[in-house]
Amino acid sequence: MTSISIRLNGLVSDPSKREIKRFLKFAIVGAWGFIVDFAILNILMFGAHFPPWLANTCSFTIAVLNTFILNRWWTFPESRQRPIAQQFAQFFVVNVFGYAINQLVFLGSHELIWGHLFVPTVAWNLSKATASAVALFWNFGVNRLWTWRGL
Repeated sequence: MTSISIRLNGLVSDPSKREIKRFLKFAIVGAWGFIVDFAILNILMFGAHFPPWLANTCSFTIAVLNTFILNRWWTFPESRQRPIAQQFAQFFVVNVFGYAINQLVFLGSHELIWGHLFVPTVAWNLSKATASAVALFWNFGVNRLWTWRGL
């Protein structure tokens, strides 16, 4: 992450562009969370044969914990001045709703769309991609306005 920080600092060294730099970092952390989410989902569903709803619950939870830690450490380092318990509680509340959105779209898009068009492996991954894209807007928007407010 250090070399990425150096490159981002070079790209947006102007203090007025601080929010652009923060958004780029948030996007990188989000992309990493997406990779973690997909990898764990596939391992649990197709390797360990978990039911889709349970595999999605586990993968989503691990990805959320991962992104909270990375965002607190790298994207919003000044947030470490705030109590972690309160900040994590806010992040958790936002992501409970994000989880509900994710699960609904994950299972619903598979049942209504992807499951009819593709083999199971492809269909479930397209369902996860659809769910992640929809939940992204909720998670970013509300966390930025509440959990990471004023930073």
